[in-house]
Amino acid sequence: MKFGLCVTTALCLFSLPVLAAPVTQADAEKFVASAEKELAGFNDYAQKTSWVNDTFITDDTDWLASKVAAEGTLMGVRMAKEAAKFDGLNLPPVLRRKLTILKVGLTLAAPSRAGAAEELADISTRMGSIYGKGKATLDGKVLAGNDIEDKMRTVRDPKQLTEMWQSWHTNVGRPMKTDYARMVTIANEGARELGFKDTGAMWRSNYDMDPDAFAAEIDRLWAQVNPLYKQLHCYMRGRLNAKYGDAVQAKTGPIRADLLGNMWAQEWGGLKDIGIQGESGRGYDLTSLLKDKNYDALKMVKTGEGFFTSLGFKPLPETFWQRSQFTKPADREVVCHASAWDLDNKDDLRIKMCIKVNDTDFVTIHHELGHNFYQRAYKAQDNLHLSGANDGFHEAIGDMIALSVTPDYLVKIGLLDKVPSTKNDTGLLMAQALDKIAFLPFGLLVDKWRWQVFSGTVAPENYNDAWWKLRLQYQGIVPPVARNALDFDPGAKNHVATSVPYMRYFLARILQFQFQQAACKAAGWKGPLYQCSIYGNKAVGAKLNAMLEMGASKPWPDALETFTGSRKMDGSAIIAYFQPLMTYLKEQNQGQTCGW
Repeated sequence: MKFGLCVTTALCLFSLPVLAAPVTQADAEKFVASAEKELAGFNDYAQKTSWVNDTFITDDTDWLASKVAAEGTLMGVRMAKEAAKFDGLNLPPVLRRKLTILKVGLTLAAPSRAGAAEELADISTRMGSIYGKGKATLDGKVLAGNDIEDKMRTVRDPKQLTEMWQSWHTNVGRPMKTDYARMVTIANEGARELGFKDTGAMWRSNYDMDPDAFAAEIDRLWAQVNPLYKQLHCYMRGRLNAKYGDAVQAKTGPIRADLLGNMWAQEWGGLKDIGIQGESGRGYDLTSLLKDKNYDALKMVKTGEGFFTSLGFKPLPETFWQRSQFTKPADREVVCHASAWDLDNKDDLRIKMCIKVNDTDFVTIHHELGHNFYQRAYKAQDNLHLSGANDGFHEAIGDMIALSVTPDYLVKIGLLDKVPSTKNDTGLLMAQALDKIAFLPFGLLVDKWRWQVFSGTVAPENYNDAWWKLRLQYQGIVPPVARNALDFDPGAKNHVATSVPYMRYFLARILQFQFQQAACKAAGWKGPLYQCSIYGNKAVGAKLNAMLEMGASKPWPDALETFTGSRKMDGSAIIAYFQPLMTYLKEQNQGQTCGW
C-alpha cells in the first residue's frame, strides 16, 4: 500500500456469497481466510494501477484508476457487510480484530445500490486528477504545483505571495466543490449501510476506541500542546510585522495565511530567515550544506536509507532504486506529493517524490522511508494486519528518525565540520518548531472540518466559511483576500481532494516525540532531549523493530507499550523537547498581546 497518498488495504476487497444464518465461529474463520487470500491477489493489481496513474496522469490512466477504485470500493462495502454478520458471536480476539478491521478500514464506503461505487470512484479520481494537474501563477507565468510550493517558501513580496495563493486556491479548489458535495452524499449513504452515523464516525472508529472517545482524546492532546503553539504564533506575528509593516501584517490578531512560507500555512519552515534571528541563529543552513556537498536527489535518499541501516535494518531492495520516482519527469504529468508505497506487501517498496535539494525534502525523505521500513518490518503478518498499529504510528516513525538529524549527526555524515556552539540551540529548536509545532492545529482541523461536513453540521454552501472559522479558531490565520461561497479552499489541499484521513498527521506529531523520548531513554541519553540522536544505535533499532513488526496485529496501546512503556498517547514529550524554546518565546513576547 502507499502512504502519503494513502489507500487502505480495506479498499481492495472482494465479494463472497451471502452466508446462511445462523453463523458460527467456523463460518467467520472461513470467511476471514478467504478474504485475506483474495486481498493479497487484488492488492497487486490495484496498487500497480494506482502507481501508473500517479506517475503518468492521462485520461486513460485516470480511467483505469477509476475502474479499479470502483471495484475495490464495491468489494470493500460487501466485505464490511459480511464481517458485520458476525457481530453477535463470542470470538477469539485475533479473529474479532480482523473482522473489525474489515468493517472500519474503508476510507469511502459506497452504498450497495447499482452504479454507486462507480460514481464514487469517478468523482474521487476526477478530484485527484484536478489536484495532480493543478497550476498557479507567479507574475502571470503558469507554474506546476510542486514549483509553486517551492516559491511559496522563498518569495518575500506580499503581492506575489497573494497571486500564488489566490491562483492555486481558485484553479485547484473551486472546480471540485460540486463533486466534493456529491461524494459526501454517496459516502455517507454507504457508511450508514455499514451501521455508522456518517463517514466521519466511520473514520473515528478506526482507533480501537469509541468514536466519541477518540474525538475527546484528540481534544485532550491539543490542550497539552496548545500553549506552545500560541507562544510561537505570537512571536512569528511580531517578526512578520517587523518585516512587512502594519499594512501587510498587523501587530495583533491573526496572521495572513500567504505570509507563512507554505501554500496552506500548515508548516512555517520556509520562514527560518524571518523566525531565527541574531545569535539565536542555528549556525548552519542545511539547504546550503546539501548543495555545497553536491547532493542530488539520489544521494539524499541514500543518506536517508543510511540512517535506518545504522540502526540495524537491512538495506532497501535493488528494485526500490530501479522503480521509485525521485524527480519530476519532464515529459508527463505526475502527482508530486510525496508518498511511500508497498506494491506487493513483501519487498516491492518505492517512494514517489519530485525531490528538490533543500532541507525540507531531506526531512521528507526520512519520513517516507520510515513508511517503507515499517512496511517491510511487518510483512510476515497476516494480510489484514499489514498496516501500522494505527495510522498515526505509520506517519510518526520517519519523523522520529528526522528528529535525530542533529548537528552531531550532520558531522558524522560529513555535512558539517563541527557542531555549532550551544548558543545556536535556540535557533535549532526554532527551526524544528516552525515545522513541528506550527503544524499541530492544521493537523487537527482538517478532519474536524470533514467531521462537520460528513455529519451534516456544515452544508455545501457553508463549506468555505466553516473551513476558515476553524482555521481562525485553531491556527489564528485568515485568508489574504476575500473568499465567498463559490470557493472551496479545503480542496486546494491534496488530502482533501484525495480523501485521505488527516488526523494521522496530528497523532504523528504527538507520537514522534513520545517515541523519541523513549528511544533516547533506551540509548541512555542524559542531555537535553532535543540534542539526542539515535543514529548508529542498533540496540534502539532492535527495540524499535519489535514494535514495527507487530503491524496491526494488536491494539495500538499494546504496540505503544512495547516501545515506550506507556499505553497512552502523551503530548508532554513535545513540551519537554521544546522547553528551552518556550522560555525564549515567553521572553521575546513580553509586552505583546498574544492570541487573536
